[in-house]
Order: sequence, then C-alpha cells, then structure tokens
Amino acid sequence: MAESLYSPPQDIADRRGTALIAGVVGLVLCVIGFVFDREHFFRAYLIAYLFWLSIPLGSLALMMVHHQSGGAWGMVIRRIFEAATRTLPAMALLFLPIVLGMKYLYPWTHADHVAHDAVLQHKALYLNVPFFLVRALIYFACWIGVSTALNTWSRRQDEGDLGATRRMQVFSGAGILLYGLTVTFASVDWVMSINPHWFSTMFGFLTMGGHGLAALAFAIVVATVLWRREPMHDVFNAGHFHDLGKLMLAFVMLWAYFNFSQYLIIYSGNLVEEIPYYVNRTTHGWQYVALLLVVFHFAAPFALLLSRDLKRSANRLVLVAIAILVMRLVDFFFLVSPDFMPDGVNMHLVPPPQPGEAPHASHFFVHWLDLAAPLAIGGIWVWSFLAQLVQRPLLPVRDPHLADAL
Repeated sequence: MAESLYSPPQDIADRRGTALIAGVVGLVLCVIGFVFDREHFFRAYLIAYLFWLSIPLGSLALMMVHHQSGGAWGMVIRRIFEAATRTLPAMALLFLPIVLGMKYLYPWTHADHVAHDAVLQHKALYLNVPFFLVRALIYFACWIGVSTALNTWSRRQDEGDLGATRRMQVFSGAGILLYGLTVTFASVDWVMSINPHWFSTMFGFLTMGGHGLAALAFAIVVATVLWRREPMHDVFNAGHFHDLGKLMLAFVMLWAYFNFSQYLIIYSGNLVEEIPYYVNRTTHGWQYVALLLVVFHFAAPFALLLSRDLKRSANRLVLVAIAILVMRLVDFFFLVSPDFMPDGVNMHLVPPPQPGEAPHASHFFVHWLDLAAPLAIGGIWVWSFLAQLVQRPLLPVRDPHLADAL
C-alpha cells in the first residue's frame, strides 16, 4: 500500500514524551505562579495561549488557501497543517483558565469600574461576561467545525473518495471568510479589550498575518525534522523549501505592512483615544522591545530570506523559522504586557491620576511566568500535535495532484 510508504518515523513517540515532560514541568511552575502571583499568572497565560493558538489557526487558514490555490508548497506540508488543526479541541479546553481569570485581565468585567466609565457603559452591550463567553463558544465551534469537515474529507480522499477533493476546495472558500470574521472578533475580545478605550481597524488583519507567519514557520521546522529521516528524506527537495521560504518572506512583509499601516493611521490621526497605545509601547523601556521586533521580526528575516541559497537549504531556512517563532512570542508579549503594571495589575483598573500628577505608565518588566506559561501550554500542545501527526500517512497519497507536487 502507498500509505505504508509514508508512515511517520518511529522516533516521534520519544519526542512526544519529551514534550509531555516539558509541559508537566511548565504546569508545575504555573501552579506555583497561580498560588502566589495570580495577576502575573493570568497575564502570562494569555500571552502563551495566544501564541500557541496562532499555530493551529494559521494552519487552518493556510490549509484552506492551499485547497483553493493548489501548489507543491502546500501538498508536502498538508499533513502538518491537518495535524495542527486537529489540536483545536484541546486548545478550547486550555481556554478555561482565561475564563477563570477574566477579572484579572479585562477592566470591563468590574461593575464598579464600568459604573464610573462612560465609555465602558456605552460598550457594555458588547463587553459583558455572558456575551463574551457566548462569542468564545461560537469561535471555537466554527474553527473546530471547519477543521473537522476538512480533515474528514481528507481521510475520505485517502480512502478513494473521488469527490472529496472538490468538496474541500469549494468548502475552503467559505471557510476562509468564516476564519477571517471569527479571528477578527476574537482578537478584539481577547486582546484589544484589555484596553477597552483603544481601537484599531487594522487589528484583525494584523492578527491574521501573524497567524499565517507562525503556522508557516512551525511547518518549516517540522518539515525539516521529517526531512532528516525516512520516509520524507527523499520527498522534500530544495524546490519545496525554496517555495516555503518565499512564502515566509511574503508573510514577513505582510506582517510589517499591517503593523506599519496601523501605526501610520494612529500617528496621523493623533486622537486621544488611540495614541496612548503607542505612547505606552515607545516609552519606559518598551521602546527597546519595539526596536527588537523591527529588527528581528522584519529587517533581519527580510534580508536573509532574499537569499535564494538560504531558502533552498533546509538547515539554514529552519534557523530563520525558529527565530521568527521566538519573535512571534515576543510580539504577543508586546501586544499584552504594556497594558499591565509591573505588579501584574491591569493599568486601566488603576484609579486615574489626580490633577497635577503624571499619567499612569507601565515600565518594562519580564516575569518568570512569561517563560513558564509558554513551556506549559507548548509542551501540552506539541504532545497533542505529535499524537495527531502519527495517525495518518505523511502525504495525501490519493490526492490527484500529488504526483505533480513531487
């Protein structure tokens, strides 16, 4: 059988064990943090959760783009995308700590605070706990539903269903629209509403660009690991990695474009509701994080990925992909943490300054939970991902376009 030729490597079970150990260690540290420092725990957990969730959501989007457009780049990593999307039920369960910590994260969950804030009173019809939870259920239902449908048809394609290819292609068109709509609202709910006075029409696009970049960088890392052993060593070639490198370059530029567009719009508008977002992120030490992102999330990978030789070398391309994943985590840290004081309290919950006093500002800080939370969620997620990866052949052997892709 052709399926047996592309069975996952036997050492994946060992890698699952390593991931689980890392996750357990991270969980123990997070429990300690929860007991002794809940403000920092929930903030760090939200950052880590957003980062790891971006990989399966970005994989879902890129998988649908591939079903719509075709191409060898997506065919050889389609199983990686599919395995990542099948972890979404686990991510739905991991969302529960955020529900439990809403009062530590979101000012609009405090009735006494809303009562003295005219802006929050106007937004209360949308920003309230019951509706927030209903929307979260809708988001996960949509994401899991789309993923389940595409993965089911992919399995049926492996079983010889000739119509499955067409169904995946047609369904992906509507799925991409649903993804864009739900991710935009989720980014508003889970990130933007940390500072409920601030708003940006670019934020949903920025989030989607980051999802695609994280998923592609992760797929390159996994593809490189698989390329170093059978049976995929003879499947992946320099042309495949070259295509993935070009696509990653495109997403690096897209992420930079969306970020610069948001900054330019807010800078030119110079409105009191918008500019504190960037004032907080370009002062009191946060400007160095912003500079770090400019250099290592855009400038350096952009310059490196212009090299054709680098993109055709898996061993070199994977280093850029790993660096981008690290910068994606830093980017989520930059999106969330400047809205919190060094003691972990949301700065928008602090009473406004008295006349003559300086406005509140968050000074740069890093807490040990900022490392423990990504380790905990990441270990569990990678363990779940590898469990899904071994369930199917590493290539869609009955796809009618596979021969051309190889």
